[in-house]
Amino acid sequence: MGKNVIVAQSGGPTPVINNSLRGIIETCRAMPDTFGTVYGGYHGIEGVLREELLDLSAQPEEEVALLGVTPSAGSIGTCRYKLKAHQEEDFERVVAVMKAHDVGYFFYIGGNDSMDTAHKVARLAHERGLDLVATGVPKTIDNDVGDSAFQLIDHTPGYGSVARYWALTVQNANEENRGSSPADPVLVMQAMGRKIGFIPAAARLADPHREMPLQIYMKESGLTLEQMADLVNDELKRSGRCMVVVSEGFDVGALGERRDSFGHTQFSSSQTTVEQVVVNYLNEVGLAAHGAARGNVAGTDQRHNMIYASTVDLEEAYKLGQKAVEVAMKDGSGYMSTILREPGPIYTVRYDKVPLEQVANSERSFPAAWIAENRIDVTDAFLDYARPLIGDSWPTIPLIDGRQRFTRFRPIFAGQKLEPYVPQAYR
Repeated sequence: MGKNVIVAQSGGPTPVINNSLRGIIETCRAMPDTFGTVYGGYHGIEGVLREELLDLSAQPEEEVALLGVTPSAGSIGTCRYKLKAHQEEDFERVVAVMKAHDVGYFFYIGGNDSMDTAHKVARLAHERGLDLVATGVPKTIDNDVGDSAFQLIDHTPGYGSVARYWALTVQNANEENRGSSPADPVLVMQAMGRKIGFIPAAARLADPHREMPLQIYMKESGLTLEQMADLVNDELKRSGRCMVVVSEGFDVGALGERRDSFGHTQFSSSQTTVEQVVVNYLNEVGLAAHGAARGNVAGTDQRHNMIYASTVDLEEAYKLGQKAVEVAMKDGSGYMSTILREPGPIYTVRYDKVPLEQVANSERSFPAAWIAENRIDVTDAFLDYARPLIGDSWPTIPLIDGRQRFTRFRPIFAGQKLEPYVPQAYR
């Protein structure tokens, strides 16, 4: 029997994150000579530190299969705990847990900060002479892992689904705005994307021929509230109505922001929202039409709504999980499985690997060439990039008694072999 495995998740969830987890579990199960018991770090690296290891090998095959249609990260949990350089006790604890449970493989599913954690674990294992293969599996709805040249990774699992969410949400919102515009001529919709504009940009997928009175305000637009008001009123004079999609990272001044343990602004838990500021400002300065501006803040449903999941995204997330296992087995430690787009007019991809050190804490920017000259739209080049990612069909989701059937793992944990431990950051 092979060495045991720990797989864990980190950061914000996505509709397809569990399909990467499923790819890892099922691939490891198919090769018992190489991989032993597969454990899930319960709530990410925190679960590893606390020695809370969910036995995934002991779970029924049906529950593992249902990961393919189970959104978010409720199956094994996630966290926002970051292993920082000065937290030496945490690093030593990770090594101790791995040794205690005969772990030879560690898979970490997450975004750029998570790849940094995987990189640190790989480096630490090497320094300690620990026979451990650490491999990263990318995910993030923000699509900001990698480089702006798209040579490290073309896109991250999770983005295709949130892009589809916004394409369909804007389509439906347009139907309401068309009907209610005499009273509510302006609808402001806030999208996730604290630093980068890939998510709000996806709103254009709802209207690729630009027939809607739609304006998109990304953080990268560089526009002010005053300029926004002028542009909205210009559209009201032309069309009598206007739909605004604004990034949560669009600069409207102080919001009473809160930050997570990674240091990232949590707009959804701040004292106010960009949408509220924009709606209030537009109504205060006045609209060039009768009625008022109204707003809608899409919450975490952007990243946990399985109904809107992209079937392309689901398939690619699974295959990246499979690829991670193959990379760990054939190439050893210190890599992330990746997805790269093949050139040509027909959308095809290949799965490969990149060194973790190249993607750890990387942060892609939205290409300036994809922002339209008017600063409130994106170019057709972006549409060519994003359109294949949202797919062409609905996911097949089982219902029992009218409710979705999600994975429910049995609470079977590895026996604890070490003393209880409190992660350093919580002391």
